[in-house]
Amino acid sequence: MNIYHDITPINSTLRLIITYRYVAFILAAGVLWIDRYYHYELNLFFVYTMVMILLGSIYKNNAVLLLQSGLVALTRYVLDPSSFDIFLSFWFTFFIFGFTTSLMISNYINQNKSNIELTKTLVKLLDSRDPYTATHSENVANYSKEIAKQMKLSKKKQNTIYMGGLLHDIGKIVIPESIVNKPDKLTEEEFDIIKQHPIIGYNAMKHIQPYQDNGILDMVLYHHERYDGKGYPHGLAGANIPLTARIMTVADAFDAMSSQRVYRNAKDLENIIAEIEKNKGTQFDPIIADHFLTYLHHNKQIILEKIKQSN
Repeated sequence: MNIYHDITPINSTLRLIITYRYVAFILAAGVLWIDRYYHYELNLFFVYTMVMILLGSIYKNNAVLLLQSGLVALTRYVLDPSSFDIFLSFWFTFFIFGFTTSLMISNYINQNKSNIELTKTLVKLLDSRDPYTATHSENVANYSKEIAKQMKLSKKKQNTIYMGGLLHDIGKIVIPESIVNKPDKLTEEEFDIIKQHPIIGYNAMKHIQPYQDNGILDMVLYHHERYDGKGYPHGLAGANIPLTARIMTVADAFDAMSSQRVYRNAKDLENIIAEIEKNKGTQFDPIIADHFLTYLHHNKQIILEKIKQSN
């Protein structure tokens, strides 16, 4: 039976705490030593409480928490003997602290898992209509995350950008397949329809709480904006385009150029690099483009293999 919280879907700080859970026991031992020799000079109830909060962030099993809180309360009772009612009161109080913390951690983990499952479901909807779009979204998500990593953004931001990459083309679900998969050049009217997909995707997702206030909606809405202001849907320019969307613009363009489509052949890597260099400061944020080019330079062989497998 697993008595620990699942640390897979949680942020790096909490994962670090749980990974190094032995610190809780070292802290507990330190508290006992201090309480043994300095109890009459210090009120250590706060420290005992912090130990239980830390234990609650580690253990999800209530029986284990009940035992842990009992041991903490028993130690407190042995070092400072009082009535049995006082002992029970401490036991109950410490358990509540640990249980409440554990419950909040469990809810947080379950919410993150639900967000991931929701994202996967939406991506499968894309896959059901156009397998390329789903593959493209996965590639864009990976490239965007690598750019974020190259820029030394936080792991939380990297994961958010990855999620946004998976969802950036979600608005294409309602675009007719005859337009999305047209082998010939799009007419002006058809291109106007395609240009609506960022707004469609944004409107479909803006009321979904997990995608609010973290940059994902920005990626959905603004990934076709250009650094020079000539993009769509709103013609934003420069720093007015959210950072996450500027990152995605580079990743999106790279995967589009490196992918084989019914209406054009994939470009080779050297031509793609030249195209990105050429469009720095116009289509792409030059700093972000340079970060991506650095990533390409250091991982050239891996990327070539990936492109070969995709096509």
